[in-house]
Amino acid sequence: MELKSILEKTHFNIEEIEHLLSLNDEDAQLLFQKAHEVRLQEIGNKVYMRGLIELSNHCMKDCFYCGIRRSNHTIDRYVMTDEEVYAAAEYAYKNNFGSIVIQGGELSSPAWVERIERLIRGIKQIGDKSLGITLSLGEQEEETYRRWFEAGSHRYLLRIETSDQELFHQIHPVDGYHTYERRLECLYTLKKIGYQVGTGVMIGLPGQTIRSLARDLLFMKEFDIDMCGMGPYIEHKNTPMYQRKHELLPPYERFMLSIKMVACLRLLMRDINIAATTAMETLHPSGRLMAFKAGANIVMPNITPEKYHDKYWLYENKAGSKQQIELLKIRITQEIYKAGLEPGFGQWGDSKHFQKRQQTH
Repeated sequence: MELKSILEKTHFNIEEIEHLLSLNDEDAQLLFQKAHEVRLQEIGNKVYMRGLIELSNHCMKDCFYCGIRRSNHTIDRYVMTDEEVYAAAEYAYKNNFGSIVIQGGELSSPAWVERIERLIRGIKQIGDKSLGITLSLGEQEEETYRRWFEAGSHRYLLRIETSDQELFHQIHPVDGYHTYERRLECLYTLKKIGYQVGTGVMIGLPGQTIRSLARDLLFMKEFDIDMCGMGPYIEHKNTPMYQRKHELLPPYERFMLSIKMVACLRLLMRDINIAATTAMETLHPSGRLMAFKAGANIVMPNITPEKYHDKYWLYENKAGSKQQIELLKIRITQEIYKAGLEPGFGQWGDSKHFQKRQQTH
């Protein structure tokens, strides 16, 4: 296939996407350059910051790949207090981040649902509703999603993890709580309610093929997502999937595949929000910077109190877990400028894709 002619397209078939994902490092630079151009043309040169609050590492799910899975009894469980959450949100407001992300293990008791609703309403009081709120709190009932939306959250990230149903069932227990159909149903429910909906996949899973990843990209396009957070799969020693460590691509290859996924998604979905994720930085010291140069326009500095950083370990050696919040903000800002871009301080940075869809309905 002729690379330059593929890169001039606006629609891609699965073979063309596979070709782009299989490029060597030298040719991949052309892909990254094209993705960067498309991003400047479609959504401008801003990178928006979302202060990440890791609310709790308690989880009722038992996913085989995740360090905070229910069956991992080696970790110290925690839940942030309301005061700590409000202090973190206040920090985001005072530092002009514009938005926060509340992320946590999956829980769904009536008390938990009510608490999240109360926290959202409390955060909206900070700076007179000036903070945007993204939630990433797993699968919930429609009524729960609706309550949280009406309280003031407007974006929701729920990763599909993989659109390959066979692979999905290999990385989750078969216990009625982890079904592909349920995950998909939740994504459609979020869209129906009116959220800006984000999803994402893990890249480099044991047993995953390039075709499977190409299908993931086409799945996201077909579902018509508004934002994406995806990154390399990184193993955790206290999980069942650690037994398959020998099947993994070397870290650098997993990382490069992740950057190619970002660039390809930017070509497929030109005006969505795409995050430069922490997992990329974990596998490569310039992970975020390279993601910015390949089309990513969102970054999520961790503003969780530092005493909890070592406890929210979805995977090993998480980047930034020892870094002070203030230093992390400075470093990310430098990387944004180094990529020839600008920080979108004080703005929600909503998905242009979502806004356009709203206007046509």
